[in-house]
Amino acid sequence: EGLETGYFVKPTIFADVNNQMTIARTEIFGPVLSIIPFDTEEEAIEIANDTPYGLTNYIQTQDPEKAKRVSKKLLSGIVEVNGKGTGNGAPFGGYKHSGIGRENGALGLKEFIEVKVVSDWS
Repeated sequence: EGLETGYFVKPTIFADVNNQMTIARTEIFGPVLSIIPFDTEEEAIEIANDTPYGLTNYIQTQDPEKAKRVSKKLLSGIVEVNGKGTGNGAPFGGYKHSGIGRENGALGLKEFIEVKVVSDWS
């Protein structure tokens, strides 16, 4: 309801995905969730990092220590935990083929700064 006009894509969930599938190996910008089963924390980290991209990872856990531990091992520019998004001023950008540099925040301004070193005025 309320989506009768405009361009909208319905959210889609793909279950039983494996890391060899194209959908698991490419960046998809849209309301798509690919579910890849895993047995251990280490396997989950390996699956998440086994891609040429690294924009965002998502962790769902009730254990804050696990969230900290896993987020440090994920090769992405953003890690969202338990549905909490990043703040408006937080740097935005990815690792690997997901881009270099950052937008927003103090790190986003670095792109526009020219640095000059002068050794002596005399």
